[in-house]
Amino acid sequence: MAAKRTGLGRGIGSLIPTATQEMTDNGRPVDVFFPDNNAARASDSDLVEVPGARLVNLNPKDIAPNAVQPRTHFDAEHLAELVHSIREVGVLQPIVVREHPSKKGKFELIMGERRLRATKELGLDSIPAVIKETANEDMLRDALLENLHRANLNPLEEASAYQQLLSDFDITQDQLAQRIGRSRPQITNTIRLLKLPEAVQKRVAAGVLTAGHARAVLSVGAPAAKQRLADKIVNEDLSVRAAEAAAAQGL
Repeated sequence: MAAKRTGLGRGIGSLIPTATQEMTDNGRPVDVFFPDNNAARASDSDLVEVPGARLVNLNPKDIAPNAVQPRTHFDAEHLAELVHSIREVGVLQPIVVREHPSKKGKFELIMGERRLRATKELGLDSIPAVIKETANEDMLRDALLENLHRANLNPLEEASAYQQLLSDFDITQDQLAQRIGRSRPQITNTIRLLKLPEAVQKRVAAGVLTAGHARAVLSVGAPAAKQRLADKIVNEDLSVRAAEAAAAQGL
């Protein structure tokens, strides 16, 4: 069995074999946001082809906004939080685009307006994107779900993939649970890992903390308390049960 990946979440980008643009030696696109993630990526040979979708890096300047974007107001505070997150750990879920109908070499945004805006605000010249080339939503969803079984994801990548499938591809938690053989509570608990402080997420992604440890960390209140418990788990080599006890006792 291939070793688990150690990068942070990459949404459906973890489930799509890559195109030939901006490749590393191991076949993944160059991750300009969090470059150390590339070394641990599993081989694309583990994944089935996803019909009608390609994973690439694009220049945000080449992406036009979605003309039918229903949201016209974006909360400034939430956008600032996303800018900070991208500055620290990168874009955790690729945007989804299609080729522009009238401008060759340009693209039109389908999903990910806030991610694109935050990337432009940071002045970055690359953003991970899935180029959608099919109108057959069922075929695309089925292929992505199939690759959930094949991609040897770490808990953060799994959480990010679940969240993006639910939010961007209209997959319900019931459908997701049925297709991957998990319960709805398991899916909910996995997605909650994305609420961990960024430093703790990195430890989970690297395998320093298990998903069980992470759930114990999530049970405490403020971000600072979560960080203290994570430090205690690592420094004292606590088991999951001991971590849960420490959380219950308020550290």
